[in-house]
Amino acid sequence: MKFSILTGALLMAGYATAVPMVSPSSFSEGTVAPLYAPMETEAVRGSYIIVLKNNLSEEQVQSHAEWISSMSAARAFNSGDYLEEQGINHVYEMPNFKGYSGRFDQHTLDAIRQSEEVAYVEEDSVVYASELQRGAPWGLSRISRREPTTLRNFSKYNYDAKAAGKDIKVYVIDTGINIKHVDLEGRAIWGKTIPKDDEDVDGNGHGSHCSGTIAGKKYGVAKKAIPVAVKVLASNGSGSMSDVVKGVDWATSEYLKDKKLAEKEGKTFKGSVANMSLGGGKSPSLDATVNGAVEAGLIFAVAAGNDNKDACNYSPARAEKAITVGASTIFDERAYFSNYGKCVDVFAPGLNIESIWNTNEHATNTISGTSMASPHVAGLAAYLLSLAPEGTTAADIKKQILELSTRNVFKDLPSGTPNLLIYNGFE
Repeated sequence: MKFSILTGALLMAGYATAVPMVSPSSFSEGTVAPLYAPMETEAVRGSYIIVLKNNLSEEQVQSHAEWISSMSAARAFNSGDYLEEQGINHVYEMPNFKGYSGRFDQHTLDAIRQSEEVAYVEEDSVVYASELQRGAPWGLSRISRREPTTLRNFSKYNYDAKAAGKDIKVYVIDTGINIKHVDLEGRAIWGKTIPKDDEDVDGNGHGSHCSGTIAGKKYGVAKKAIPVAVKVLASNGSGSMSDVVKGVDWATSEYLKDKKLAEKEGKTFKGSVANMSLGGGKSPSLDATVNGAVEAGLIFAVAAGNDNKDACNYSPARAEKAITVGASTIFDERAYFSNYGKCVDVFAPGLNIESIWNTNEHATNTISGTSMASPHVAGLAAYLLSLAPEGTTAADIKKQILELSTRNVFKDLPSGTPNLLIYNGFE
């Protein structure tokens, strides 16, 4: 969609007194798009995610966005509010997910919901990193063997060192990455900072920790992969759902650009991976974005959540095309905090995981959570992708991860929860 969020400002002069009530070509009396409110997390009041129907043409999408932008600008001008507090903030333009988000008053929201071009509206909500507590390292050893971890094999990680995720980008949609950390060996890239006026640094540590588990020389599963920072959460580890959706949108766009460029230059391109160790309540827009990203070819690992509840009540854990990861312990138990249920695909180490941190180039930290489990799977996906032939799909890698997993490791899992612990297949 070739649309600038500045369009509304440029059009404002033409609507200083006259505010368009509805788009004549798209308004249908009696048609009201559903409005979804967050249930398991707090709302960002006045901010909304608008999901458009998939069958719209690019021209229809652009026309709709310009209509809303001009309406918001005019209403902000007439009310005396600052312009930047009203109107479109993000535009989403994935192949299977189109829409936008922003701040809209009740009048504009009503007009949006009455547009035939709108599939549904979701009230924006707060998203949190899924970290928990502190401890000691052991996860790499566990995912590289069938048998339980013992004192003899505690520190031994078996893997194919030649491949090891070489040249595979892993988009870490999180708090950012300490790209100067020595364990990342200069491979990490700062991709995009989504929150407005935020800095290109990891002020929290959560995203850096995930990146170390994915691709660190010492701490990583895929030791030659390329972590790409997609910052969607602030230094306090929280952010808005609309920023997270935009982060997925950006990562998917970059993946598709890389794929297209490789095809043009006749180079090998095996694919890319994304990790999202965060979560909130049910979000149809985030689920749709993640599923759309996977359909486009991007492999996605997501955290199941840390509430010891059914993962099907959380997003993106409930996104069916992603690989949803629960947390396990060194004793091959489900971690006491890990969410469970049929929406979980697999378990990975998530209690007392040591990895890199954000405070300096050598810093480490040991923390727990399904946030620490998901990067093990993202790293494994990058590792397997680097070993796979060109043309391997996201669905192929998910299937391979599930088929390789060690079965019936856990006792007393809640009903419907898959009894699978990831394994890298190295013999």
